[in-house]
Amino acid sequence: MEMHELITVINEVATSLLVPIDLQTTLDQITRSATEAIPGIDYASISVTSKTGRIETLAPTHRVAIQADQLQYELREGPCYAAVTGVPVVQVDDLASDLRWPAYGPRAAASFGLGSQLAFQFHAEPHARGALNLYATRAHEIDTDSRQLGMMFARLVAVALGWARHDETLSEALHSRQLIGQAVGIIIERYRLDPDRAFAFLVRVSQTGNIKLREVAAGIIADAVTPVECRPHRPGKPPPPVQTPA
Repeated sequence: MEMHELITVINEVATSLLVPIDLQTTLDQITRSATEAIPGIDYASISVTSKTGRIETLAPTHRVAIQADQLQYELREGPCYAAVTGVPVVQVDDLASDLRWPAYGPRAAASFGLGSQLAFQFHAEPHARGALNLYATRAHEIDTDSRQLGMMFARLVAVALGWARHDETLSEALHSRQLIGQAVGIIIERYRLDPDRAFAFLVRVSQTGNIKLREVAAGIIADAVTPVECRPHRPGKPPPPVQTPA
């Protein structure tokens, strides 16, 4: 990425951090910008811990990021899990052969096509801690620029969560992620798509209609559970457009 393009991306993220912020929209902007700005990075996500110790994924840019995160939570190993639980920066140059992650690494490479990975721990007082997760499909794709830019984006995540001081704001973001997961499941069943294409369809509808991703997801869920004759008409607020995935 050229310097002027990088400056544009950073300015867009900075604008999203102006108070008041929509936490989910801001985190989506940060992870999407990270994949655009950081050399070699294909997917990104954010892991956050709850008061009970449960780890959740926010603002994934691709279905692969969700699956890789979840596998690390289940196995209790991997760069993402290590960063969330205490290691400030974790870099893996070749997931398939790194001996630190004997269960996670080979499965991530074989099942998800991942080659290398980078994770940054962050703390957002008083209520949130977690990690920014960066994934590359090729091994040995992470360099000094990747680390420096990744650390900057991890700090932006901490700033965003720091503005969101109240627990209910973070809970709302987690609820948004759950809505998106439910909508993806409905699309998979309805149109017989794989998870990647179902997630991409949601993103496309969101971008085309300039509608927040969680609102698109909520509309799809409502459409699936409510009979047509029972759906209320809300003047001035049309529902998300119904499209058939390509």
